[in-house]
Amino acid sequence: MADAIAQVPAQKFTSFASFYPFYLGEHRNPVCRVLHFIGTSVGLSLLITAFITKLWWLIPVGIVQGYAWAWVGHFGFEKNKPASFKQPLYSFMGDWVMWFQLLTGKIKFSG
Repeated sequence: MADAIAQVPAQKFTSFASFYPFYLGEHRNPVCRVLHFIGTSVGLSLLITAFITKLWWLIPVGIVQGYAWAWVGHFGFEKNKPASFKQPLYSFMGDWVMWFQLLTGKIKFSG
């Protein structure tokens, strides 16, 4: 699966369905996937905590945490620029789909 998705060239995508294979190809490195999963999980936990406790300052902290972990994965391990720089909405959606697929085992952390 990773070999097939790695072949999708960068372009201006007109649908999430056409973007997602490219997105997965930008996340082939296992460490990058783990860091994305951690960042999304930490961010989600902080957002939930913010709504439960009404500590609204946790919302921007959660957003920063989500992106910080992911960007370390991209710049430090994947050696590419995050897709969010060019396709922010589809990238945000892709992160949640990939997080869920990692959580449920549909895709593996190890690539």
